[in-house]
Amino acid sequence: MTQLTPSEAQLRKRRRPGQTRRNSVDLLPGLLLAILIAVLATFAGHVLPVVGGPVIAVVSGALLSLRYHGRAALMPGIRFGAKYVLQLSVVLLGLGLSLQEVSQVGTSSLPVLIGSLAAALIVGLTIGKLLGLDKDLRLLVSVGTGICGASAIAATTATIGAAEVDVSYAIATIFTFNVAAVLTFPTLGHILGMSPHGFGLFAGTAVNDLSSVVAAANIFSTASVGYAVIVKLTRTLMIVPITLATSLSRSRDQADGIKEETKVWALIRRGVPPFLLLFIGAVVLNSTVGVPELVRAHLSSTSSFLITVALASIGLSTNISAIRSTGAKPLLLGAILWVTVAVTSLGLQRLIGVH
Repeated sequence: MTQLTPSEAQLRKRRRPGQTRRNSVDLLPGLLLAILIAVLATFAGHVLPVVGGPVIAVVSGALLSLRYHGRAALMPGIRFGAKYVLQLSVVLLGLGLSLQEVSQVGTSSLPVLIGSLAAALIVGLTIGKLLGLDKDLRLLVSVGTGICGASAIAATTATIGAAEVDVSYAIATIFTFNVAAVLTFPTLGHILGMSPHGFGLFAGTAVNDLSSVVAAANIFSTASVGYAVIVKLTRTLMIVPITLATSLSRSRDQADGIKEETKVWALIRRGVPPFLLLFIGAVVLNSTVGVPELVRAHLSSTSSFLITVALASIGLSTNISAIRSTGAKPLLLGAILWVTVAVTSLGLQRLIGVH
């Protein structure tokens, strides 16, 4: 009889059908709870589009965590939702993005897009450090403000493995200033005498989640909505370089102490996880071959729902006492970034002659 090595025995043990079925069953309670929260949050998001389903999901999950946090029967499914469902949602998100959309918005808008993103990252990471915030939290608030709210936070979380408490606080911060933007930016646009085209560019670069961009642009002028959406979708493409750079940076830190001849391979293996490669591949596929519009619409809806499920799982994983201990500093950072991005966007628009 052939003697199995320890690794082979462990692999065979993991592959036992009965064990696989038990593991799958273990996922059901927590995952079904997250799905239920996501379904209810999605319906509520249609009623309150300014808030949106993902925000409602993570807040509802966090509130339920007061009762269910740490329950052994729920945790496997909750962890699965917070990690693997999140990664799947990011891959599907890539099929809704296209490099051609950069050319559609025209070169005149790119300085505003890139400038406002750079301002958000530089100010967010610098001020966040001065405020003593954890590096993951200040990064999540910065990318959420600079790129596209919940989607950017979800993509970045999947690459850096941020703590649930940081994700919950970042989502709550972004939501707060999304609402503030929808309530104040249309009035500001009228005071400044902005054109529909100018306000569309402003809303697309200075408001976070797509639903809030649409809401703000629609309040200002229905003529602003189309251009605001195109600008916002182009801004969403910035997820690709930001998540890749962040992942590689974290991988470089982890590779310290590894032998030089294996460090490059370790950097690539850790810094470019499979789901991120699939995400980039999905963007390239949609940009070159092109995914049919009807299929893209369904995949976009599916991705949005899976993000909602993942954020519900993250909410359920949250330790509320840890949020209380963080205090109001993330909200202060969010306020500073909100003003920074708005001022940068308006200033660059004036500079390039878009009013």
